[in-house]
Amino acid sequence: QVQLVESGGGLVQPGGSLRLSCVASGITFGLYSIDWFRQAPGKQRELVATVMSGGATIYAESVKGRFTISRDNAKNTLYLQMKNLKPDDTAVYCCHIPGPGYWGQGTQVTVSS
Repeated sequence: QVQLVESGGGLVQPGGSLRLSCVASGITFGLYSIDWFRQAPGKQRELVATVMSGGATIYAESVKGRFTISRDNAKNTLYLQMKNLKPDDTAVYCCHIPGPGYWGQGTQVTVSS
C-alpha cells in the first residue's frame, strides 16, 4: 500500500520560512517525478513545483526564487523549502506522484501576522 505523509506545516509570519517534508512508502520513490500542490480556501488547486526523477525542477511563477523543491531518494523523502513567505502562500500543501496518481493528505501552511 502506497502512503505519502506530509509534515512541517504551521503558522508563520510574513517573511518567514518553513520546510515541508513528504515521506513515501510502498513505492520505488526514485523512479517518479513528484509534485507539490497547494489549495487555498475557495481557490483551485495549484501546482507549486515538480522535481523529475533525474533531479530537474520546475516552479510556478508565483514561487520562483522563494521555494526550493528537492528529494532524497535514499530516504524516500520529498522536501519543499519555503522562504519569504507571503499571506497568499496560505494553503494546504500536498505531495503528488503523477504517474500512478498518488496523493498525500496534506499539511496546512498559514502565513499571518
